Amino acid sequence: MNKQLERVSFAGALVTLGIVYGDIGTSPLYVMNALIGDAGKMGNISPNYVIGSISLIFWTLMIITTLKYVVIAMQADNKREGGIFALYALVRKNSKWLIWPALIGGAAILADGTLTPAVTVTSAIEGLKKQHLGPVVFSNSQHNVLIITTVVLLVLFMIQRFGTGVIGNSFGPVMILWFGFLAVFGIVNLINYPMILKAISPYYAIRILFSPVNKVGIFILGSIFLATTGAEALYSDMGHVGKQNIYVTWPLVYSTLFLNYLGQGAWIIRHAGDTAYRNLSNLNPFYEMLPGTWRLVGILLATLAAIIASQALITGSYTLVDEAIGLKFLPRMVIRHPSNIKNQIYIATVNWILCIITISVVWFFGSSQKMEAAYGLAITITMLMTTVLLHEFLKKHLAKGTALIIALFFGFIELIFLISSLVKFIHGGYVTLTIMLGILYIMWLWYFGNKRRDHYEKESEYVSLLDYRDQLSKLSADNTVPLFTTNLVYMTKIKGDYQIKRSTMYSILDKQPKRAKVYWFVTVNETNAPYESNYTVDLLETHNVVNVQFYLGFRKSQSVSVYLHQVVNDLVEQGILEPQIPTYSTERQRKVGDFKFVIIKEQPADLIVNDKLSSLDRRLIGGRIYLQKITASPISWYGLGFSNVIEESSPLFITQDQDQYLIQKKIYHRGRLSKTEK
Repeated sequence: MNKQLERVSFAGALVTLGIVYGDIGTSPLYVMNALIGDAGKMGNISPNYVIGSISLIFWTLMIITTLKYVVIAMQADNKREGGIFALYALVRKNSKWLIWPALIGGAAILADGTLTPAVTVTSAIEGLKKQHLGPVVFSNSQHNVLIITTVVLLVLFMIQRFGTGVIGNSFGPVMILWFGFLAVFGIVNLINYPMILKAISPYYAIRILFSPVNKVGIFILGSIFLATTGAEALYSDMGHVGKQNIYVTWPLVYSTLFLNYLGQGAWIIRHAGDTAYRNLSNLNPFYEMLPGTWRLVGILLATLAAIIASQALITGSYTLVDEAIGLKFLPRMVIRHPSNIKNQIYIATVNWILCIITISVVWFFGSSQKMEAAYGLAITITMLMTTVLLHEFLKKHLAKGTALIIALFFGFIELIFLISSLVKFIHGGYVTLTIMLGILYIMWLWYFGNKRRDHYEKESEYVSLLDYRDQLSKLSADNTVPLFTTNLVYMTKIKGDYQIKRSTMYSILDKQPKRAKVYWFVTVNETNAPYESNYTVDLLETHNVVNVQFYLGFRKSQSVSVYLHQVVNDLVEQGILEPQIPTYSTERQRKVGDFKFVIIKEQPADLIVNDKLSSLDRRLIGGRIYLQKITASPISWYGLGFSNVIEESSPLFITQDQDQYLIQKKIYHRGRLSKTEK
């Protein structure tokens, strides 16, 4: 993370406003509209209904966003990184069952991210209806709104591949204007009905839940919850801006949001009985309370804020998927860095899937009011799962009883929100839940497919690398065998006791003896620390058989070719490896020879005939292999696109008939060199 953002500064606060608050900052565009829908129509709304609803908004933001996320959850940072996956990485050693809240919560927040750009941009564009922009007059047609929304979203998704560093610099100033606009017009309207300030009292929040003026009862919380849907994103974005900058900016954002809700509430109370409004159920008070030409300014700022919110959700989805890949929750995908900004990544697969789903959501629902009916259901699930994981974290730092009380307090409130949101299921919530279940199914296949494959791997499929080091050294010195390459690299997993897949040794010694000056066996291990980048080297008491273990954080790119060249240079400079000066080269004083990387791909043909696999395990393992085929290849994943790579095939499991080797285990003294990448 940029050190400038680790401390409080004007620049850090500006960036924070542009990155963190897009989602929660655009909630005034649709929350009050949803509450009008709960009342049926404007004519049904009383002052007590409005004051109670805004009081619920105030205390929901106070309890969920401020207390749970800003005060408590942000203490659970993983090397300054936040979010449900970073939190899971902190506590996953506590118990195996914690994988389930991590998977469910991650799937839910990714699903909810498909709806946020749709509802925010549509809400903003709907303000154009019946507006005059010079000679241009916008019609009242919702079809035109959908077309404009689609164009805006398409452009937004198309520019992702180029990086958003340039336009990202304007996010902060735009959001300052946006929050200032919210506050000013909130104050302008609440002055006309100062009694709205009673909403600060929690008495009115509790009373409205049981008041007869509230026709939907507890289910009103489903609409109230929309005001805090960006809280999870706030926690996830902590690593981009630093928690200190969030501490400084959140009170400002909270105040401007609440002032705007007060202003909208005051306007509703004063105009609920007007002839022009009393029979309307689809009404956006945010735009209606803006006087004259200020409405066009509001539409422009709302559209820009909606785009910024959508941008934050898109890039946040990349980050979540990247973390999920590192934790082996999702299959490998090609990750690119389109700009010089460290944390900015681009995943084309995620981008276009998001694009298709988001635009489909826009046209399926047809209006922001219908989208609001489905919005927020999935995120309540994420918040509950975060509370479960947060409890595991708090148990390490507080008394167990205290940690349990805190978890039960937030869990009870979020459970009520979830129950109240379930009414949304038949009104469109099934869309986001279907998307969530689809993502969860993929995560389940990949994660547990790996686990079941590892379970069925037999001891006979592994041999000790120590038993073959003499053969490898002898082959390397045998001039009667043509030199295959200077450095022969196998991307394989070496276990702690030097166990290696038999197919690897078969590839070197039996298929066609591959003579090399140095044999490299490379294992990539994902770690809990987001940006860790370490390695260990073990030469097995030889001069040319090397076991390399890379330890890379779950947010660290896997550029194995680059890392390995550094390792070779380091070992040559330390005199541990002999210089590999090539006879011909375009580089002067080059000390490293050529490389050939070998990747052994497992073939699933033996899944069908293996009668020891249960039907569930066969589905899990087969699904995992299928996902691997349709996503990033090992060449792309390991950053070997410009390297000399050989791909070989091997059975997924070696049966007893294939096992014709007798291994005599021996004990060797191991020497080890360890170095940390600077």
